[in-house]
Amino acid sequence: MARPRMFDEGRALEAAMHAFWAKGYEATSTQDLCEATGLGRSSIYNTFASKRDLFRRALGRYAAMMTDRQETLLADASMSGADRIRALFALVVDGEFEVRGNGRSIGCLTVNTTVELARYDEPEVAALLARDLARRLGALRAALEAGRRDGSITSERGADSLARFLNAVIGGMRVSAQGGADRATLEAVAETALDALTR
Repeated sequence: MARPRMFDEGRALEAAMHAFWAKGYEATSTQDLCEATGLGRSSIYNTFASKRDLFRRALGRYAAMMTDRQETLLADASMSGADRIRALFALVVDGEFEVRGNGRSIGCLTVNTTVELARYDEPEVAALLARDLARRLGALRAALEAGRRDGSITSERGADSLARFLNAVIGGMRVSAQGGADRATLEAVAETALDALTR
């Protein structure tokens, strides 16, 4: 009979997610994962099969957590479409200064993974990232369309193009924060992007 697990798998996954978020997939060693989760190597491999499997699950948890929060914000009908997007930018900026590593932002795990693993053949990770991107773009499009209806967004560009533009700006802000950009710089980038919604 198999011995029952004596640890919280969800808590271990959360700890592993933070380890990968701080260091990336390649630079996170099995020892790093043992230290982060408090588990031994055998427990990690018996539960998660491999470092790659653990990473996929951690990335999935991160993407769901972050995108759920963004979707909820962008669907808030108590705000105009433009104010929903303004609130999203504020959430992004605040996030860059809440989660720090060695005095700097550790960015976004999905952005970091897109950059780190772009050169590798990782179809399952690529599919997870594609699904997450589709969700985020859908939420942005819905907020943009709401802004068109309420008059707070007047740009004549299509909602799909604007959603992709805003997503790229947010990714750039996250990378800039990792490079040391301060809050005022990120807020100025956000304001410039918001200006584009009324031109």
